[in-house]
Amino acid sequence: MVYSYSYRRQIPGFPSLAVQQHEILSFAMGQGMKIDKEVVEYATKNLPIDERKEFEDFLRSMVDGNTVIVSTLSVLSDKAEELLKVINCILTHRVDLWVASESMLINRDTSMVNIFPLLNSLREENKEKSTQIGRPKGSKSNSKFDIYHAEIVRFLAEGMSVSAIARELEVSRSSLKDYIESRNIKDLVEGIGAHVTKDDTQRGMDNIVLICPFEEENRLNEKRAS
Repeated sequence: MVYSYSYRRQIPGFPSLAVQQHEILSFAMGQGMKIDKEVVEYATKNLPIDERKEFEDFLRSMVDGNTVIVSTLSVLSDKAEELLKVINCILTHRVDLWVASESMLINRDTSMVNIFPLLNSLREENKEKSTQIGRPKGSKSNSKFDIYHAEIVRFLAEGMSVSAIARELEVSRSSLKDYIESRNIKDLVEGIGAHVTKDDTQRGMDNIVLICPFEEENRLNEKRAS
């Protein structure tokens, strides 16, 4: 079935989900485009594309006629080489990719001459980052809570308090609260909740696809514990 997707990604250093959502919705309304489903990918660090298996699976699931809208091209990946792979996958499946910030359509009819400047800008940004000393701005160190990331999001979306979640996971409430704030997890939950109305509390959730790189790790840990 053919769908129109909006795609947002939350990682440290990226524009918030709310900012991405506003840009995408404003663009879609201006173009008279309907968004059928939302894809929200979230992680606690900027993973390389070969570790974003569920994102790659999403790309491969695309069919001829589908549309994907992003706020900026770098949301898909902030590395030019990875972006080329993503764009190639999109073109292979004959998908229309709209970049809201540029009002730009990328498909099989798009000249690469128009895409190269965006890729070169990313390369220059990455060169600047590589010259920085110490941890790049916006990056986060690993946390023992990373393996619970998907569960924390789900619990917050269900309305559980931080104290209740801490009891459920048997962890310190203060440490959990710090983790939620440092990873902007409430922003993710609020982004999802923005589509849930009083009249139909499930409508928004049915149209949202959550991609979490830690879900597989959670399953492996549960398997080891059993």
